[in-house]
Amino acid sequence: MAFDEYLGERIAQNLNQRKVLFEEKKMFGGLAFMINGKMCVGIVKNEMMARIGPDAMDEALKMEGCRIMDFTGRPMKGYVFISQDGIDSEENLNYFIELALKFNTELTS
Repeated sequence: MAFDEYLGERIAQNLNQRKVLFEEKKMFGGLAFMINGKMCVGIVKNEMMARIGPDAMDEALKMEGCRIMDFTGRPMKGYVFISQDGIDSEENLNYFIELALKFNTELTS
């Protein structure tokens, strides 16, 4: 199963601009960006996955293209998928990466 490599480049560039240390790891037929040893954002096929935590879910789900992650057929609490329409702009990509980074920091503190 292939994943959107251009989206991977956009995410990596965004994290590099923020000077965030990350590791790219192929998993689930896609690509995960691991920060502090934890999955933070990733790509499944042509959608971005973001681990934003349960507290940010309601607000994030109001954004275009955002839905609850259901990779296994069941909703995954604290994870969302964002379609390409939802992350076409750098502003929206930044929004979801920021949410995921904030939650990642909460996990490690």
